Amino acid sequence: MRIIFDTNILISRLLLPNSDPAKAVQKGLHESQILVSNDTMMELAEVLSRKKFDRYVSIEDRQEFLRMLGRVIEKVHIIKIIRRSRDPKDDKFLELAVNGEADLLITGHQDLLELKFIQGTRIISVSEYLEDTKLE
Repeated sequence: MRIIFDTNILISRLLLPNSDPAKAVQKGLHESQILVSNDTMMELAEVLSRKKFDRYVSIEDRQEFLRMLGRVIEKVHIIKIIRRSRDPKDDKFLELAVNGEADLLITGHQDLLELKFIQGTRIISVSEYLEDTKLE
């Protein structure tokens, strides 16, 4: 299975290692291929570099998280541009889904969840991913 996690889920994995997003990422690492694009990785790196996270996780741990993630993901090159989300910042995840032929996009963004599907990619929440045994 080819899956995508949005940035907030990956950040929650780092900040809250016992949370449902963390459990979802662990499940994804064990059962699926996690997809990223240059844009989604750049967004993750930019968000993780923000000072507001200093009191929760050291910059060294955040950098190590990015390095670890870089070893287990598949990077997808974006050729087909998608403009479907009400929030243009979320289109990069739709582009990744289409270009990477993802099975799932796991997100907490309501604008994306309302779409439900994009060209064969099912868009679901963390709780749906953790609860749906048909996905395994």
